[in-house]
Amino acid sequence: MRLRHSVAAVCGALALTAALASPAHAATGEFHYRFVGISGDPQSATLLDPASGECVTIPEAADPGASEPAFAPHNDTDEFAVVFTEPDCSGDSWTLRPHGRPASDRLKLRSVVFLRP
Repeated sequence: MRLRHSVAAVCGALALTAALASPAHAATGEFHYRFVGISGDPQSATLLDPASGECVTIPEAADPGASEPAFAPHNDTDEFAVVFTEPDCSGDSWTLRPHGRPASDRLKLRSVVFLRP
């Protein structure tokens, strides 16, 4: 009987610890980028408080066969932004510092992931 209560207590403690150990987290701030719109003119977009640790494919640049990559990213969040040349956080990558300066128009991207410092 005592063993059964001990096992139940340990299982309950582990479940509570697991639930508290992985809280939802988002980068605080804005991630700006530019892209070429349907009209052919450059446009701007912003990700506000993006999820941390989750790959975000830039919607305006998601299809390499139908769109140009986004460009000139500016990471004004409190986390590192790793930008990728291909969708789904693949291809070549570059890391942008938290609250850094805007990158040049030459830095192209199709996806980004935010990582805690």
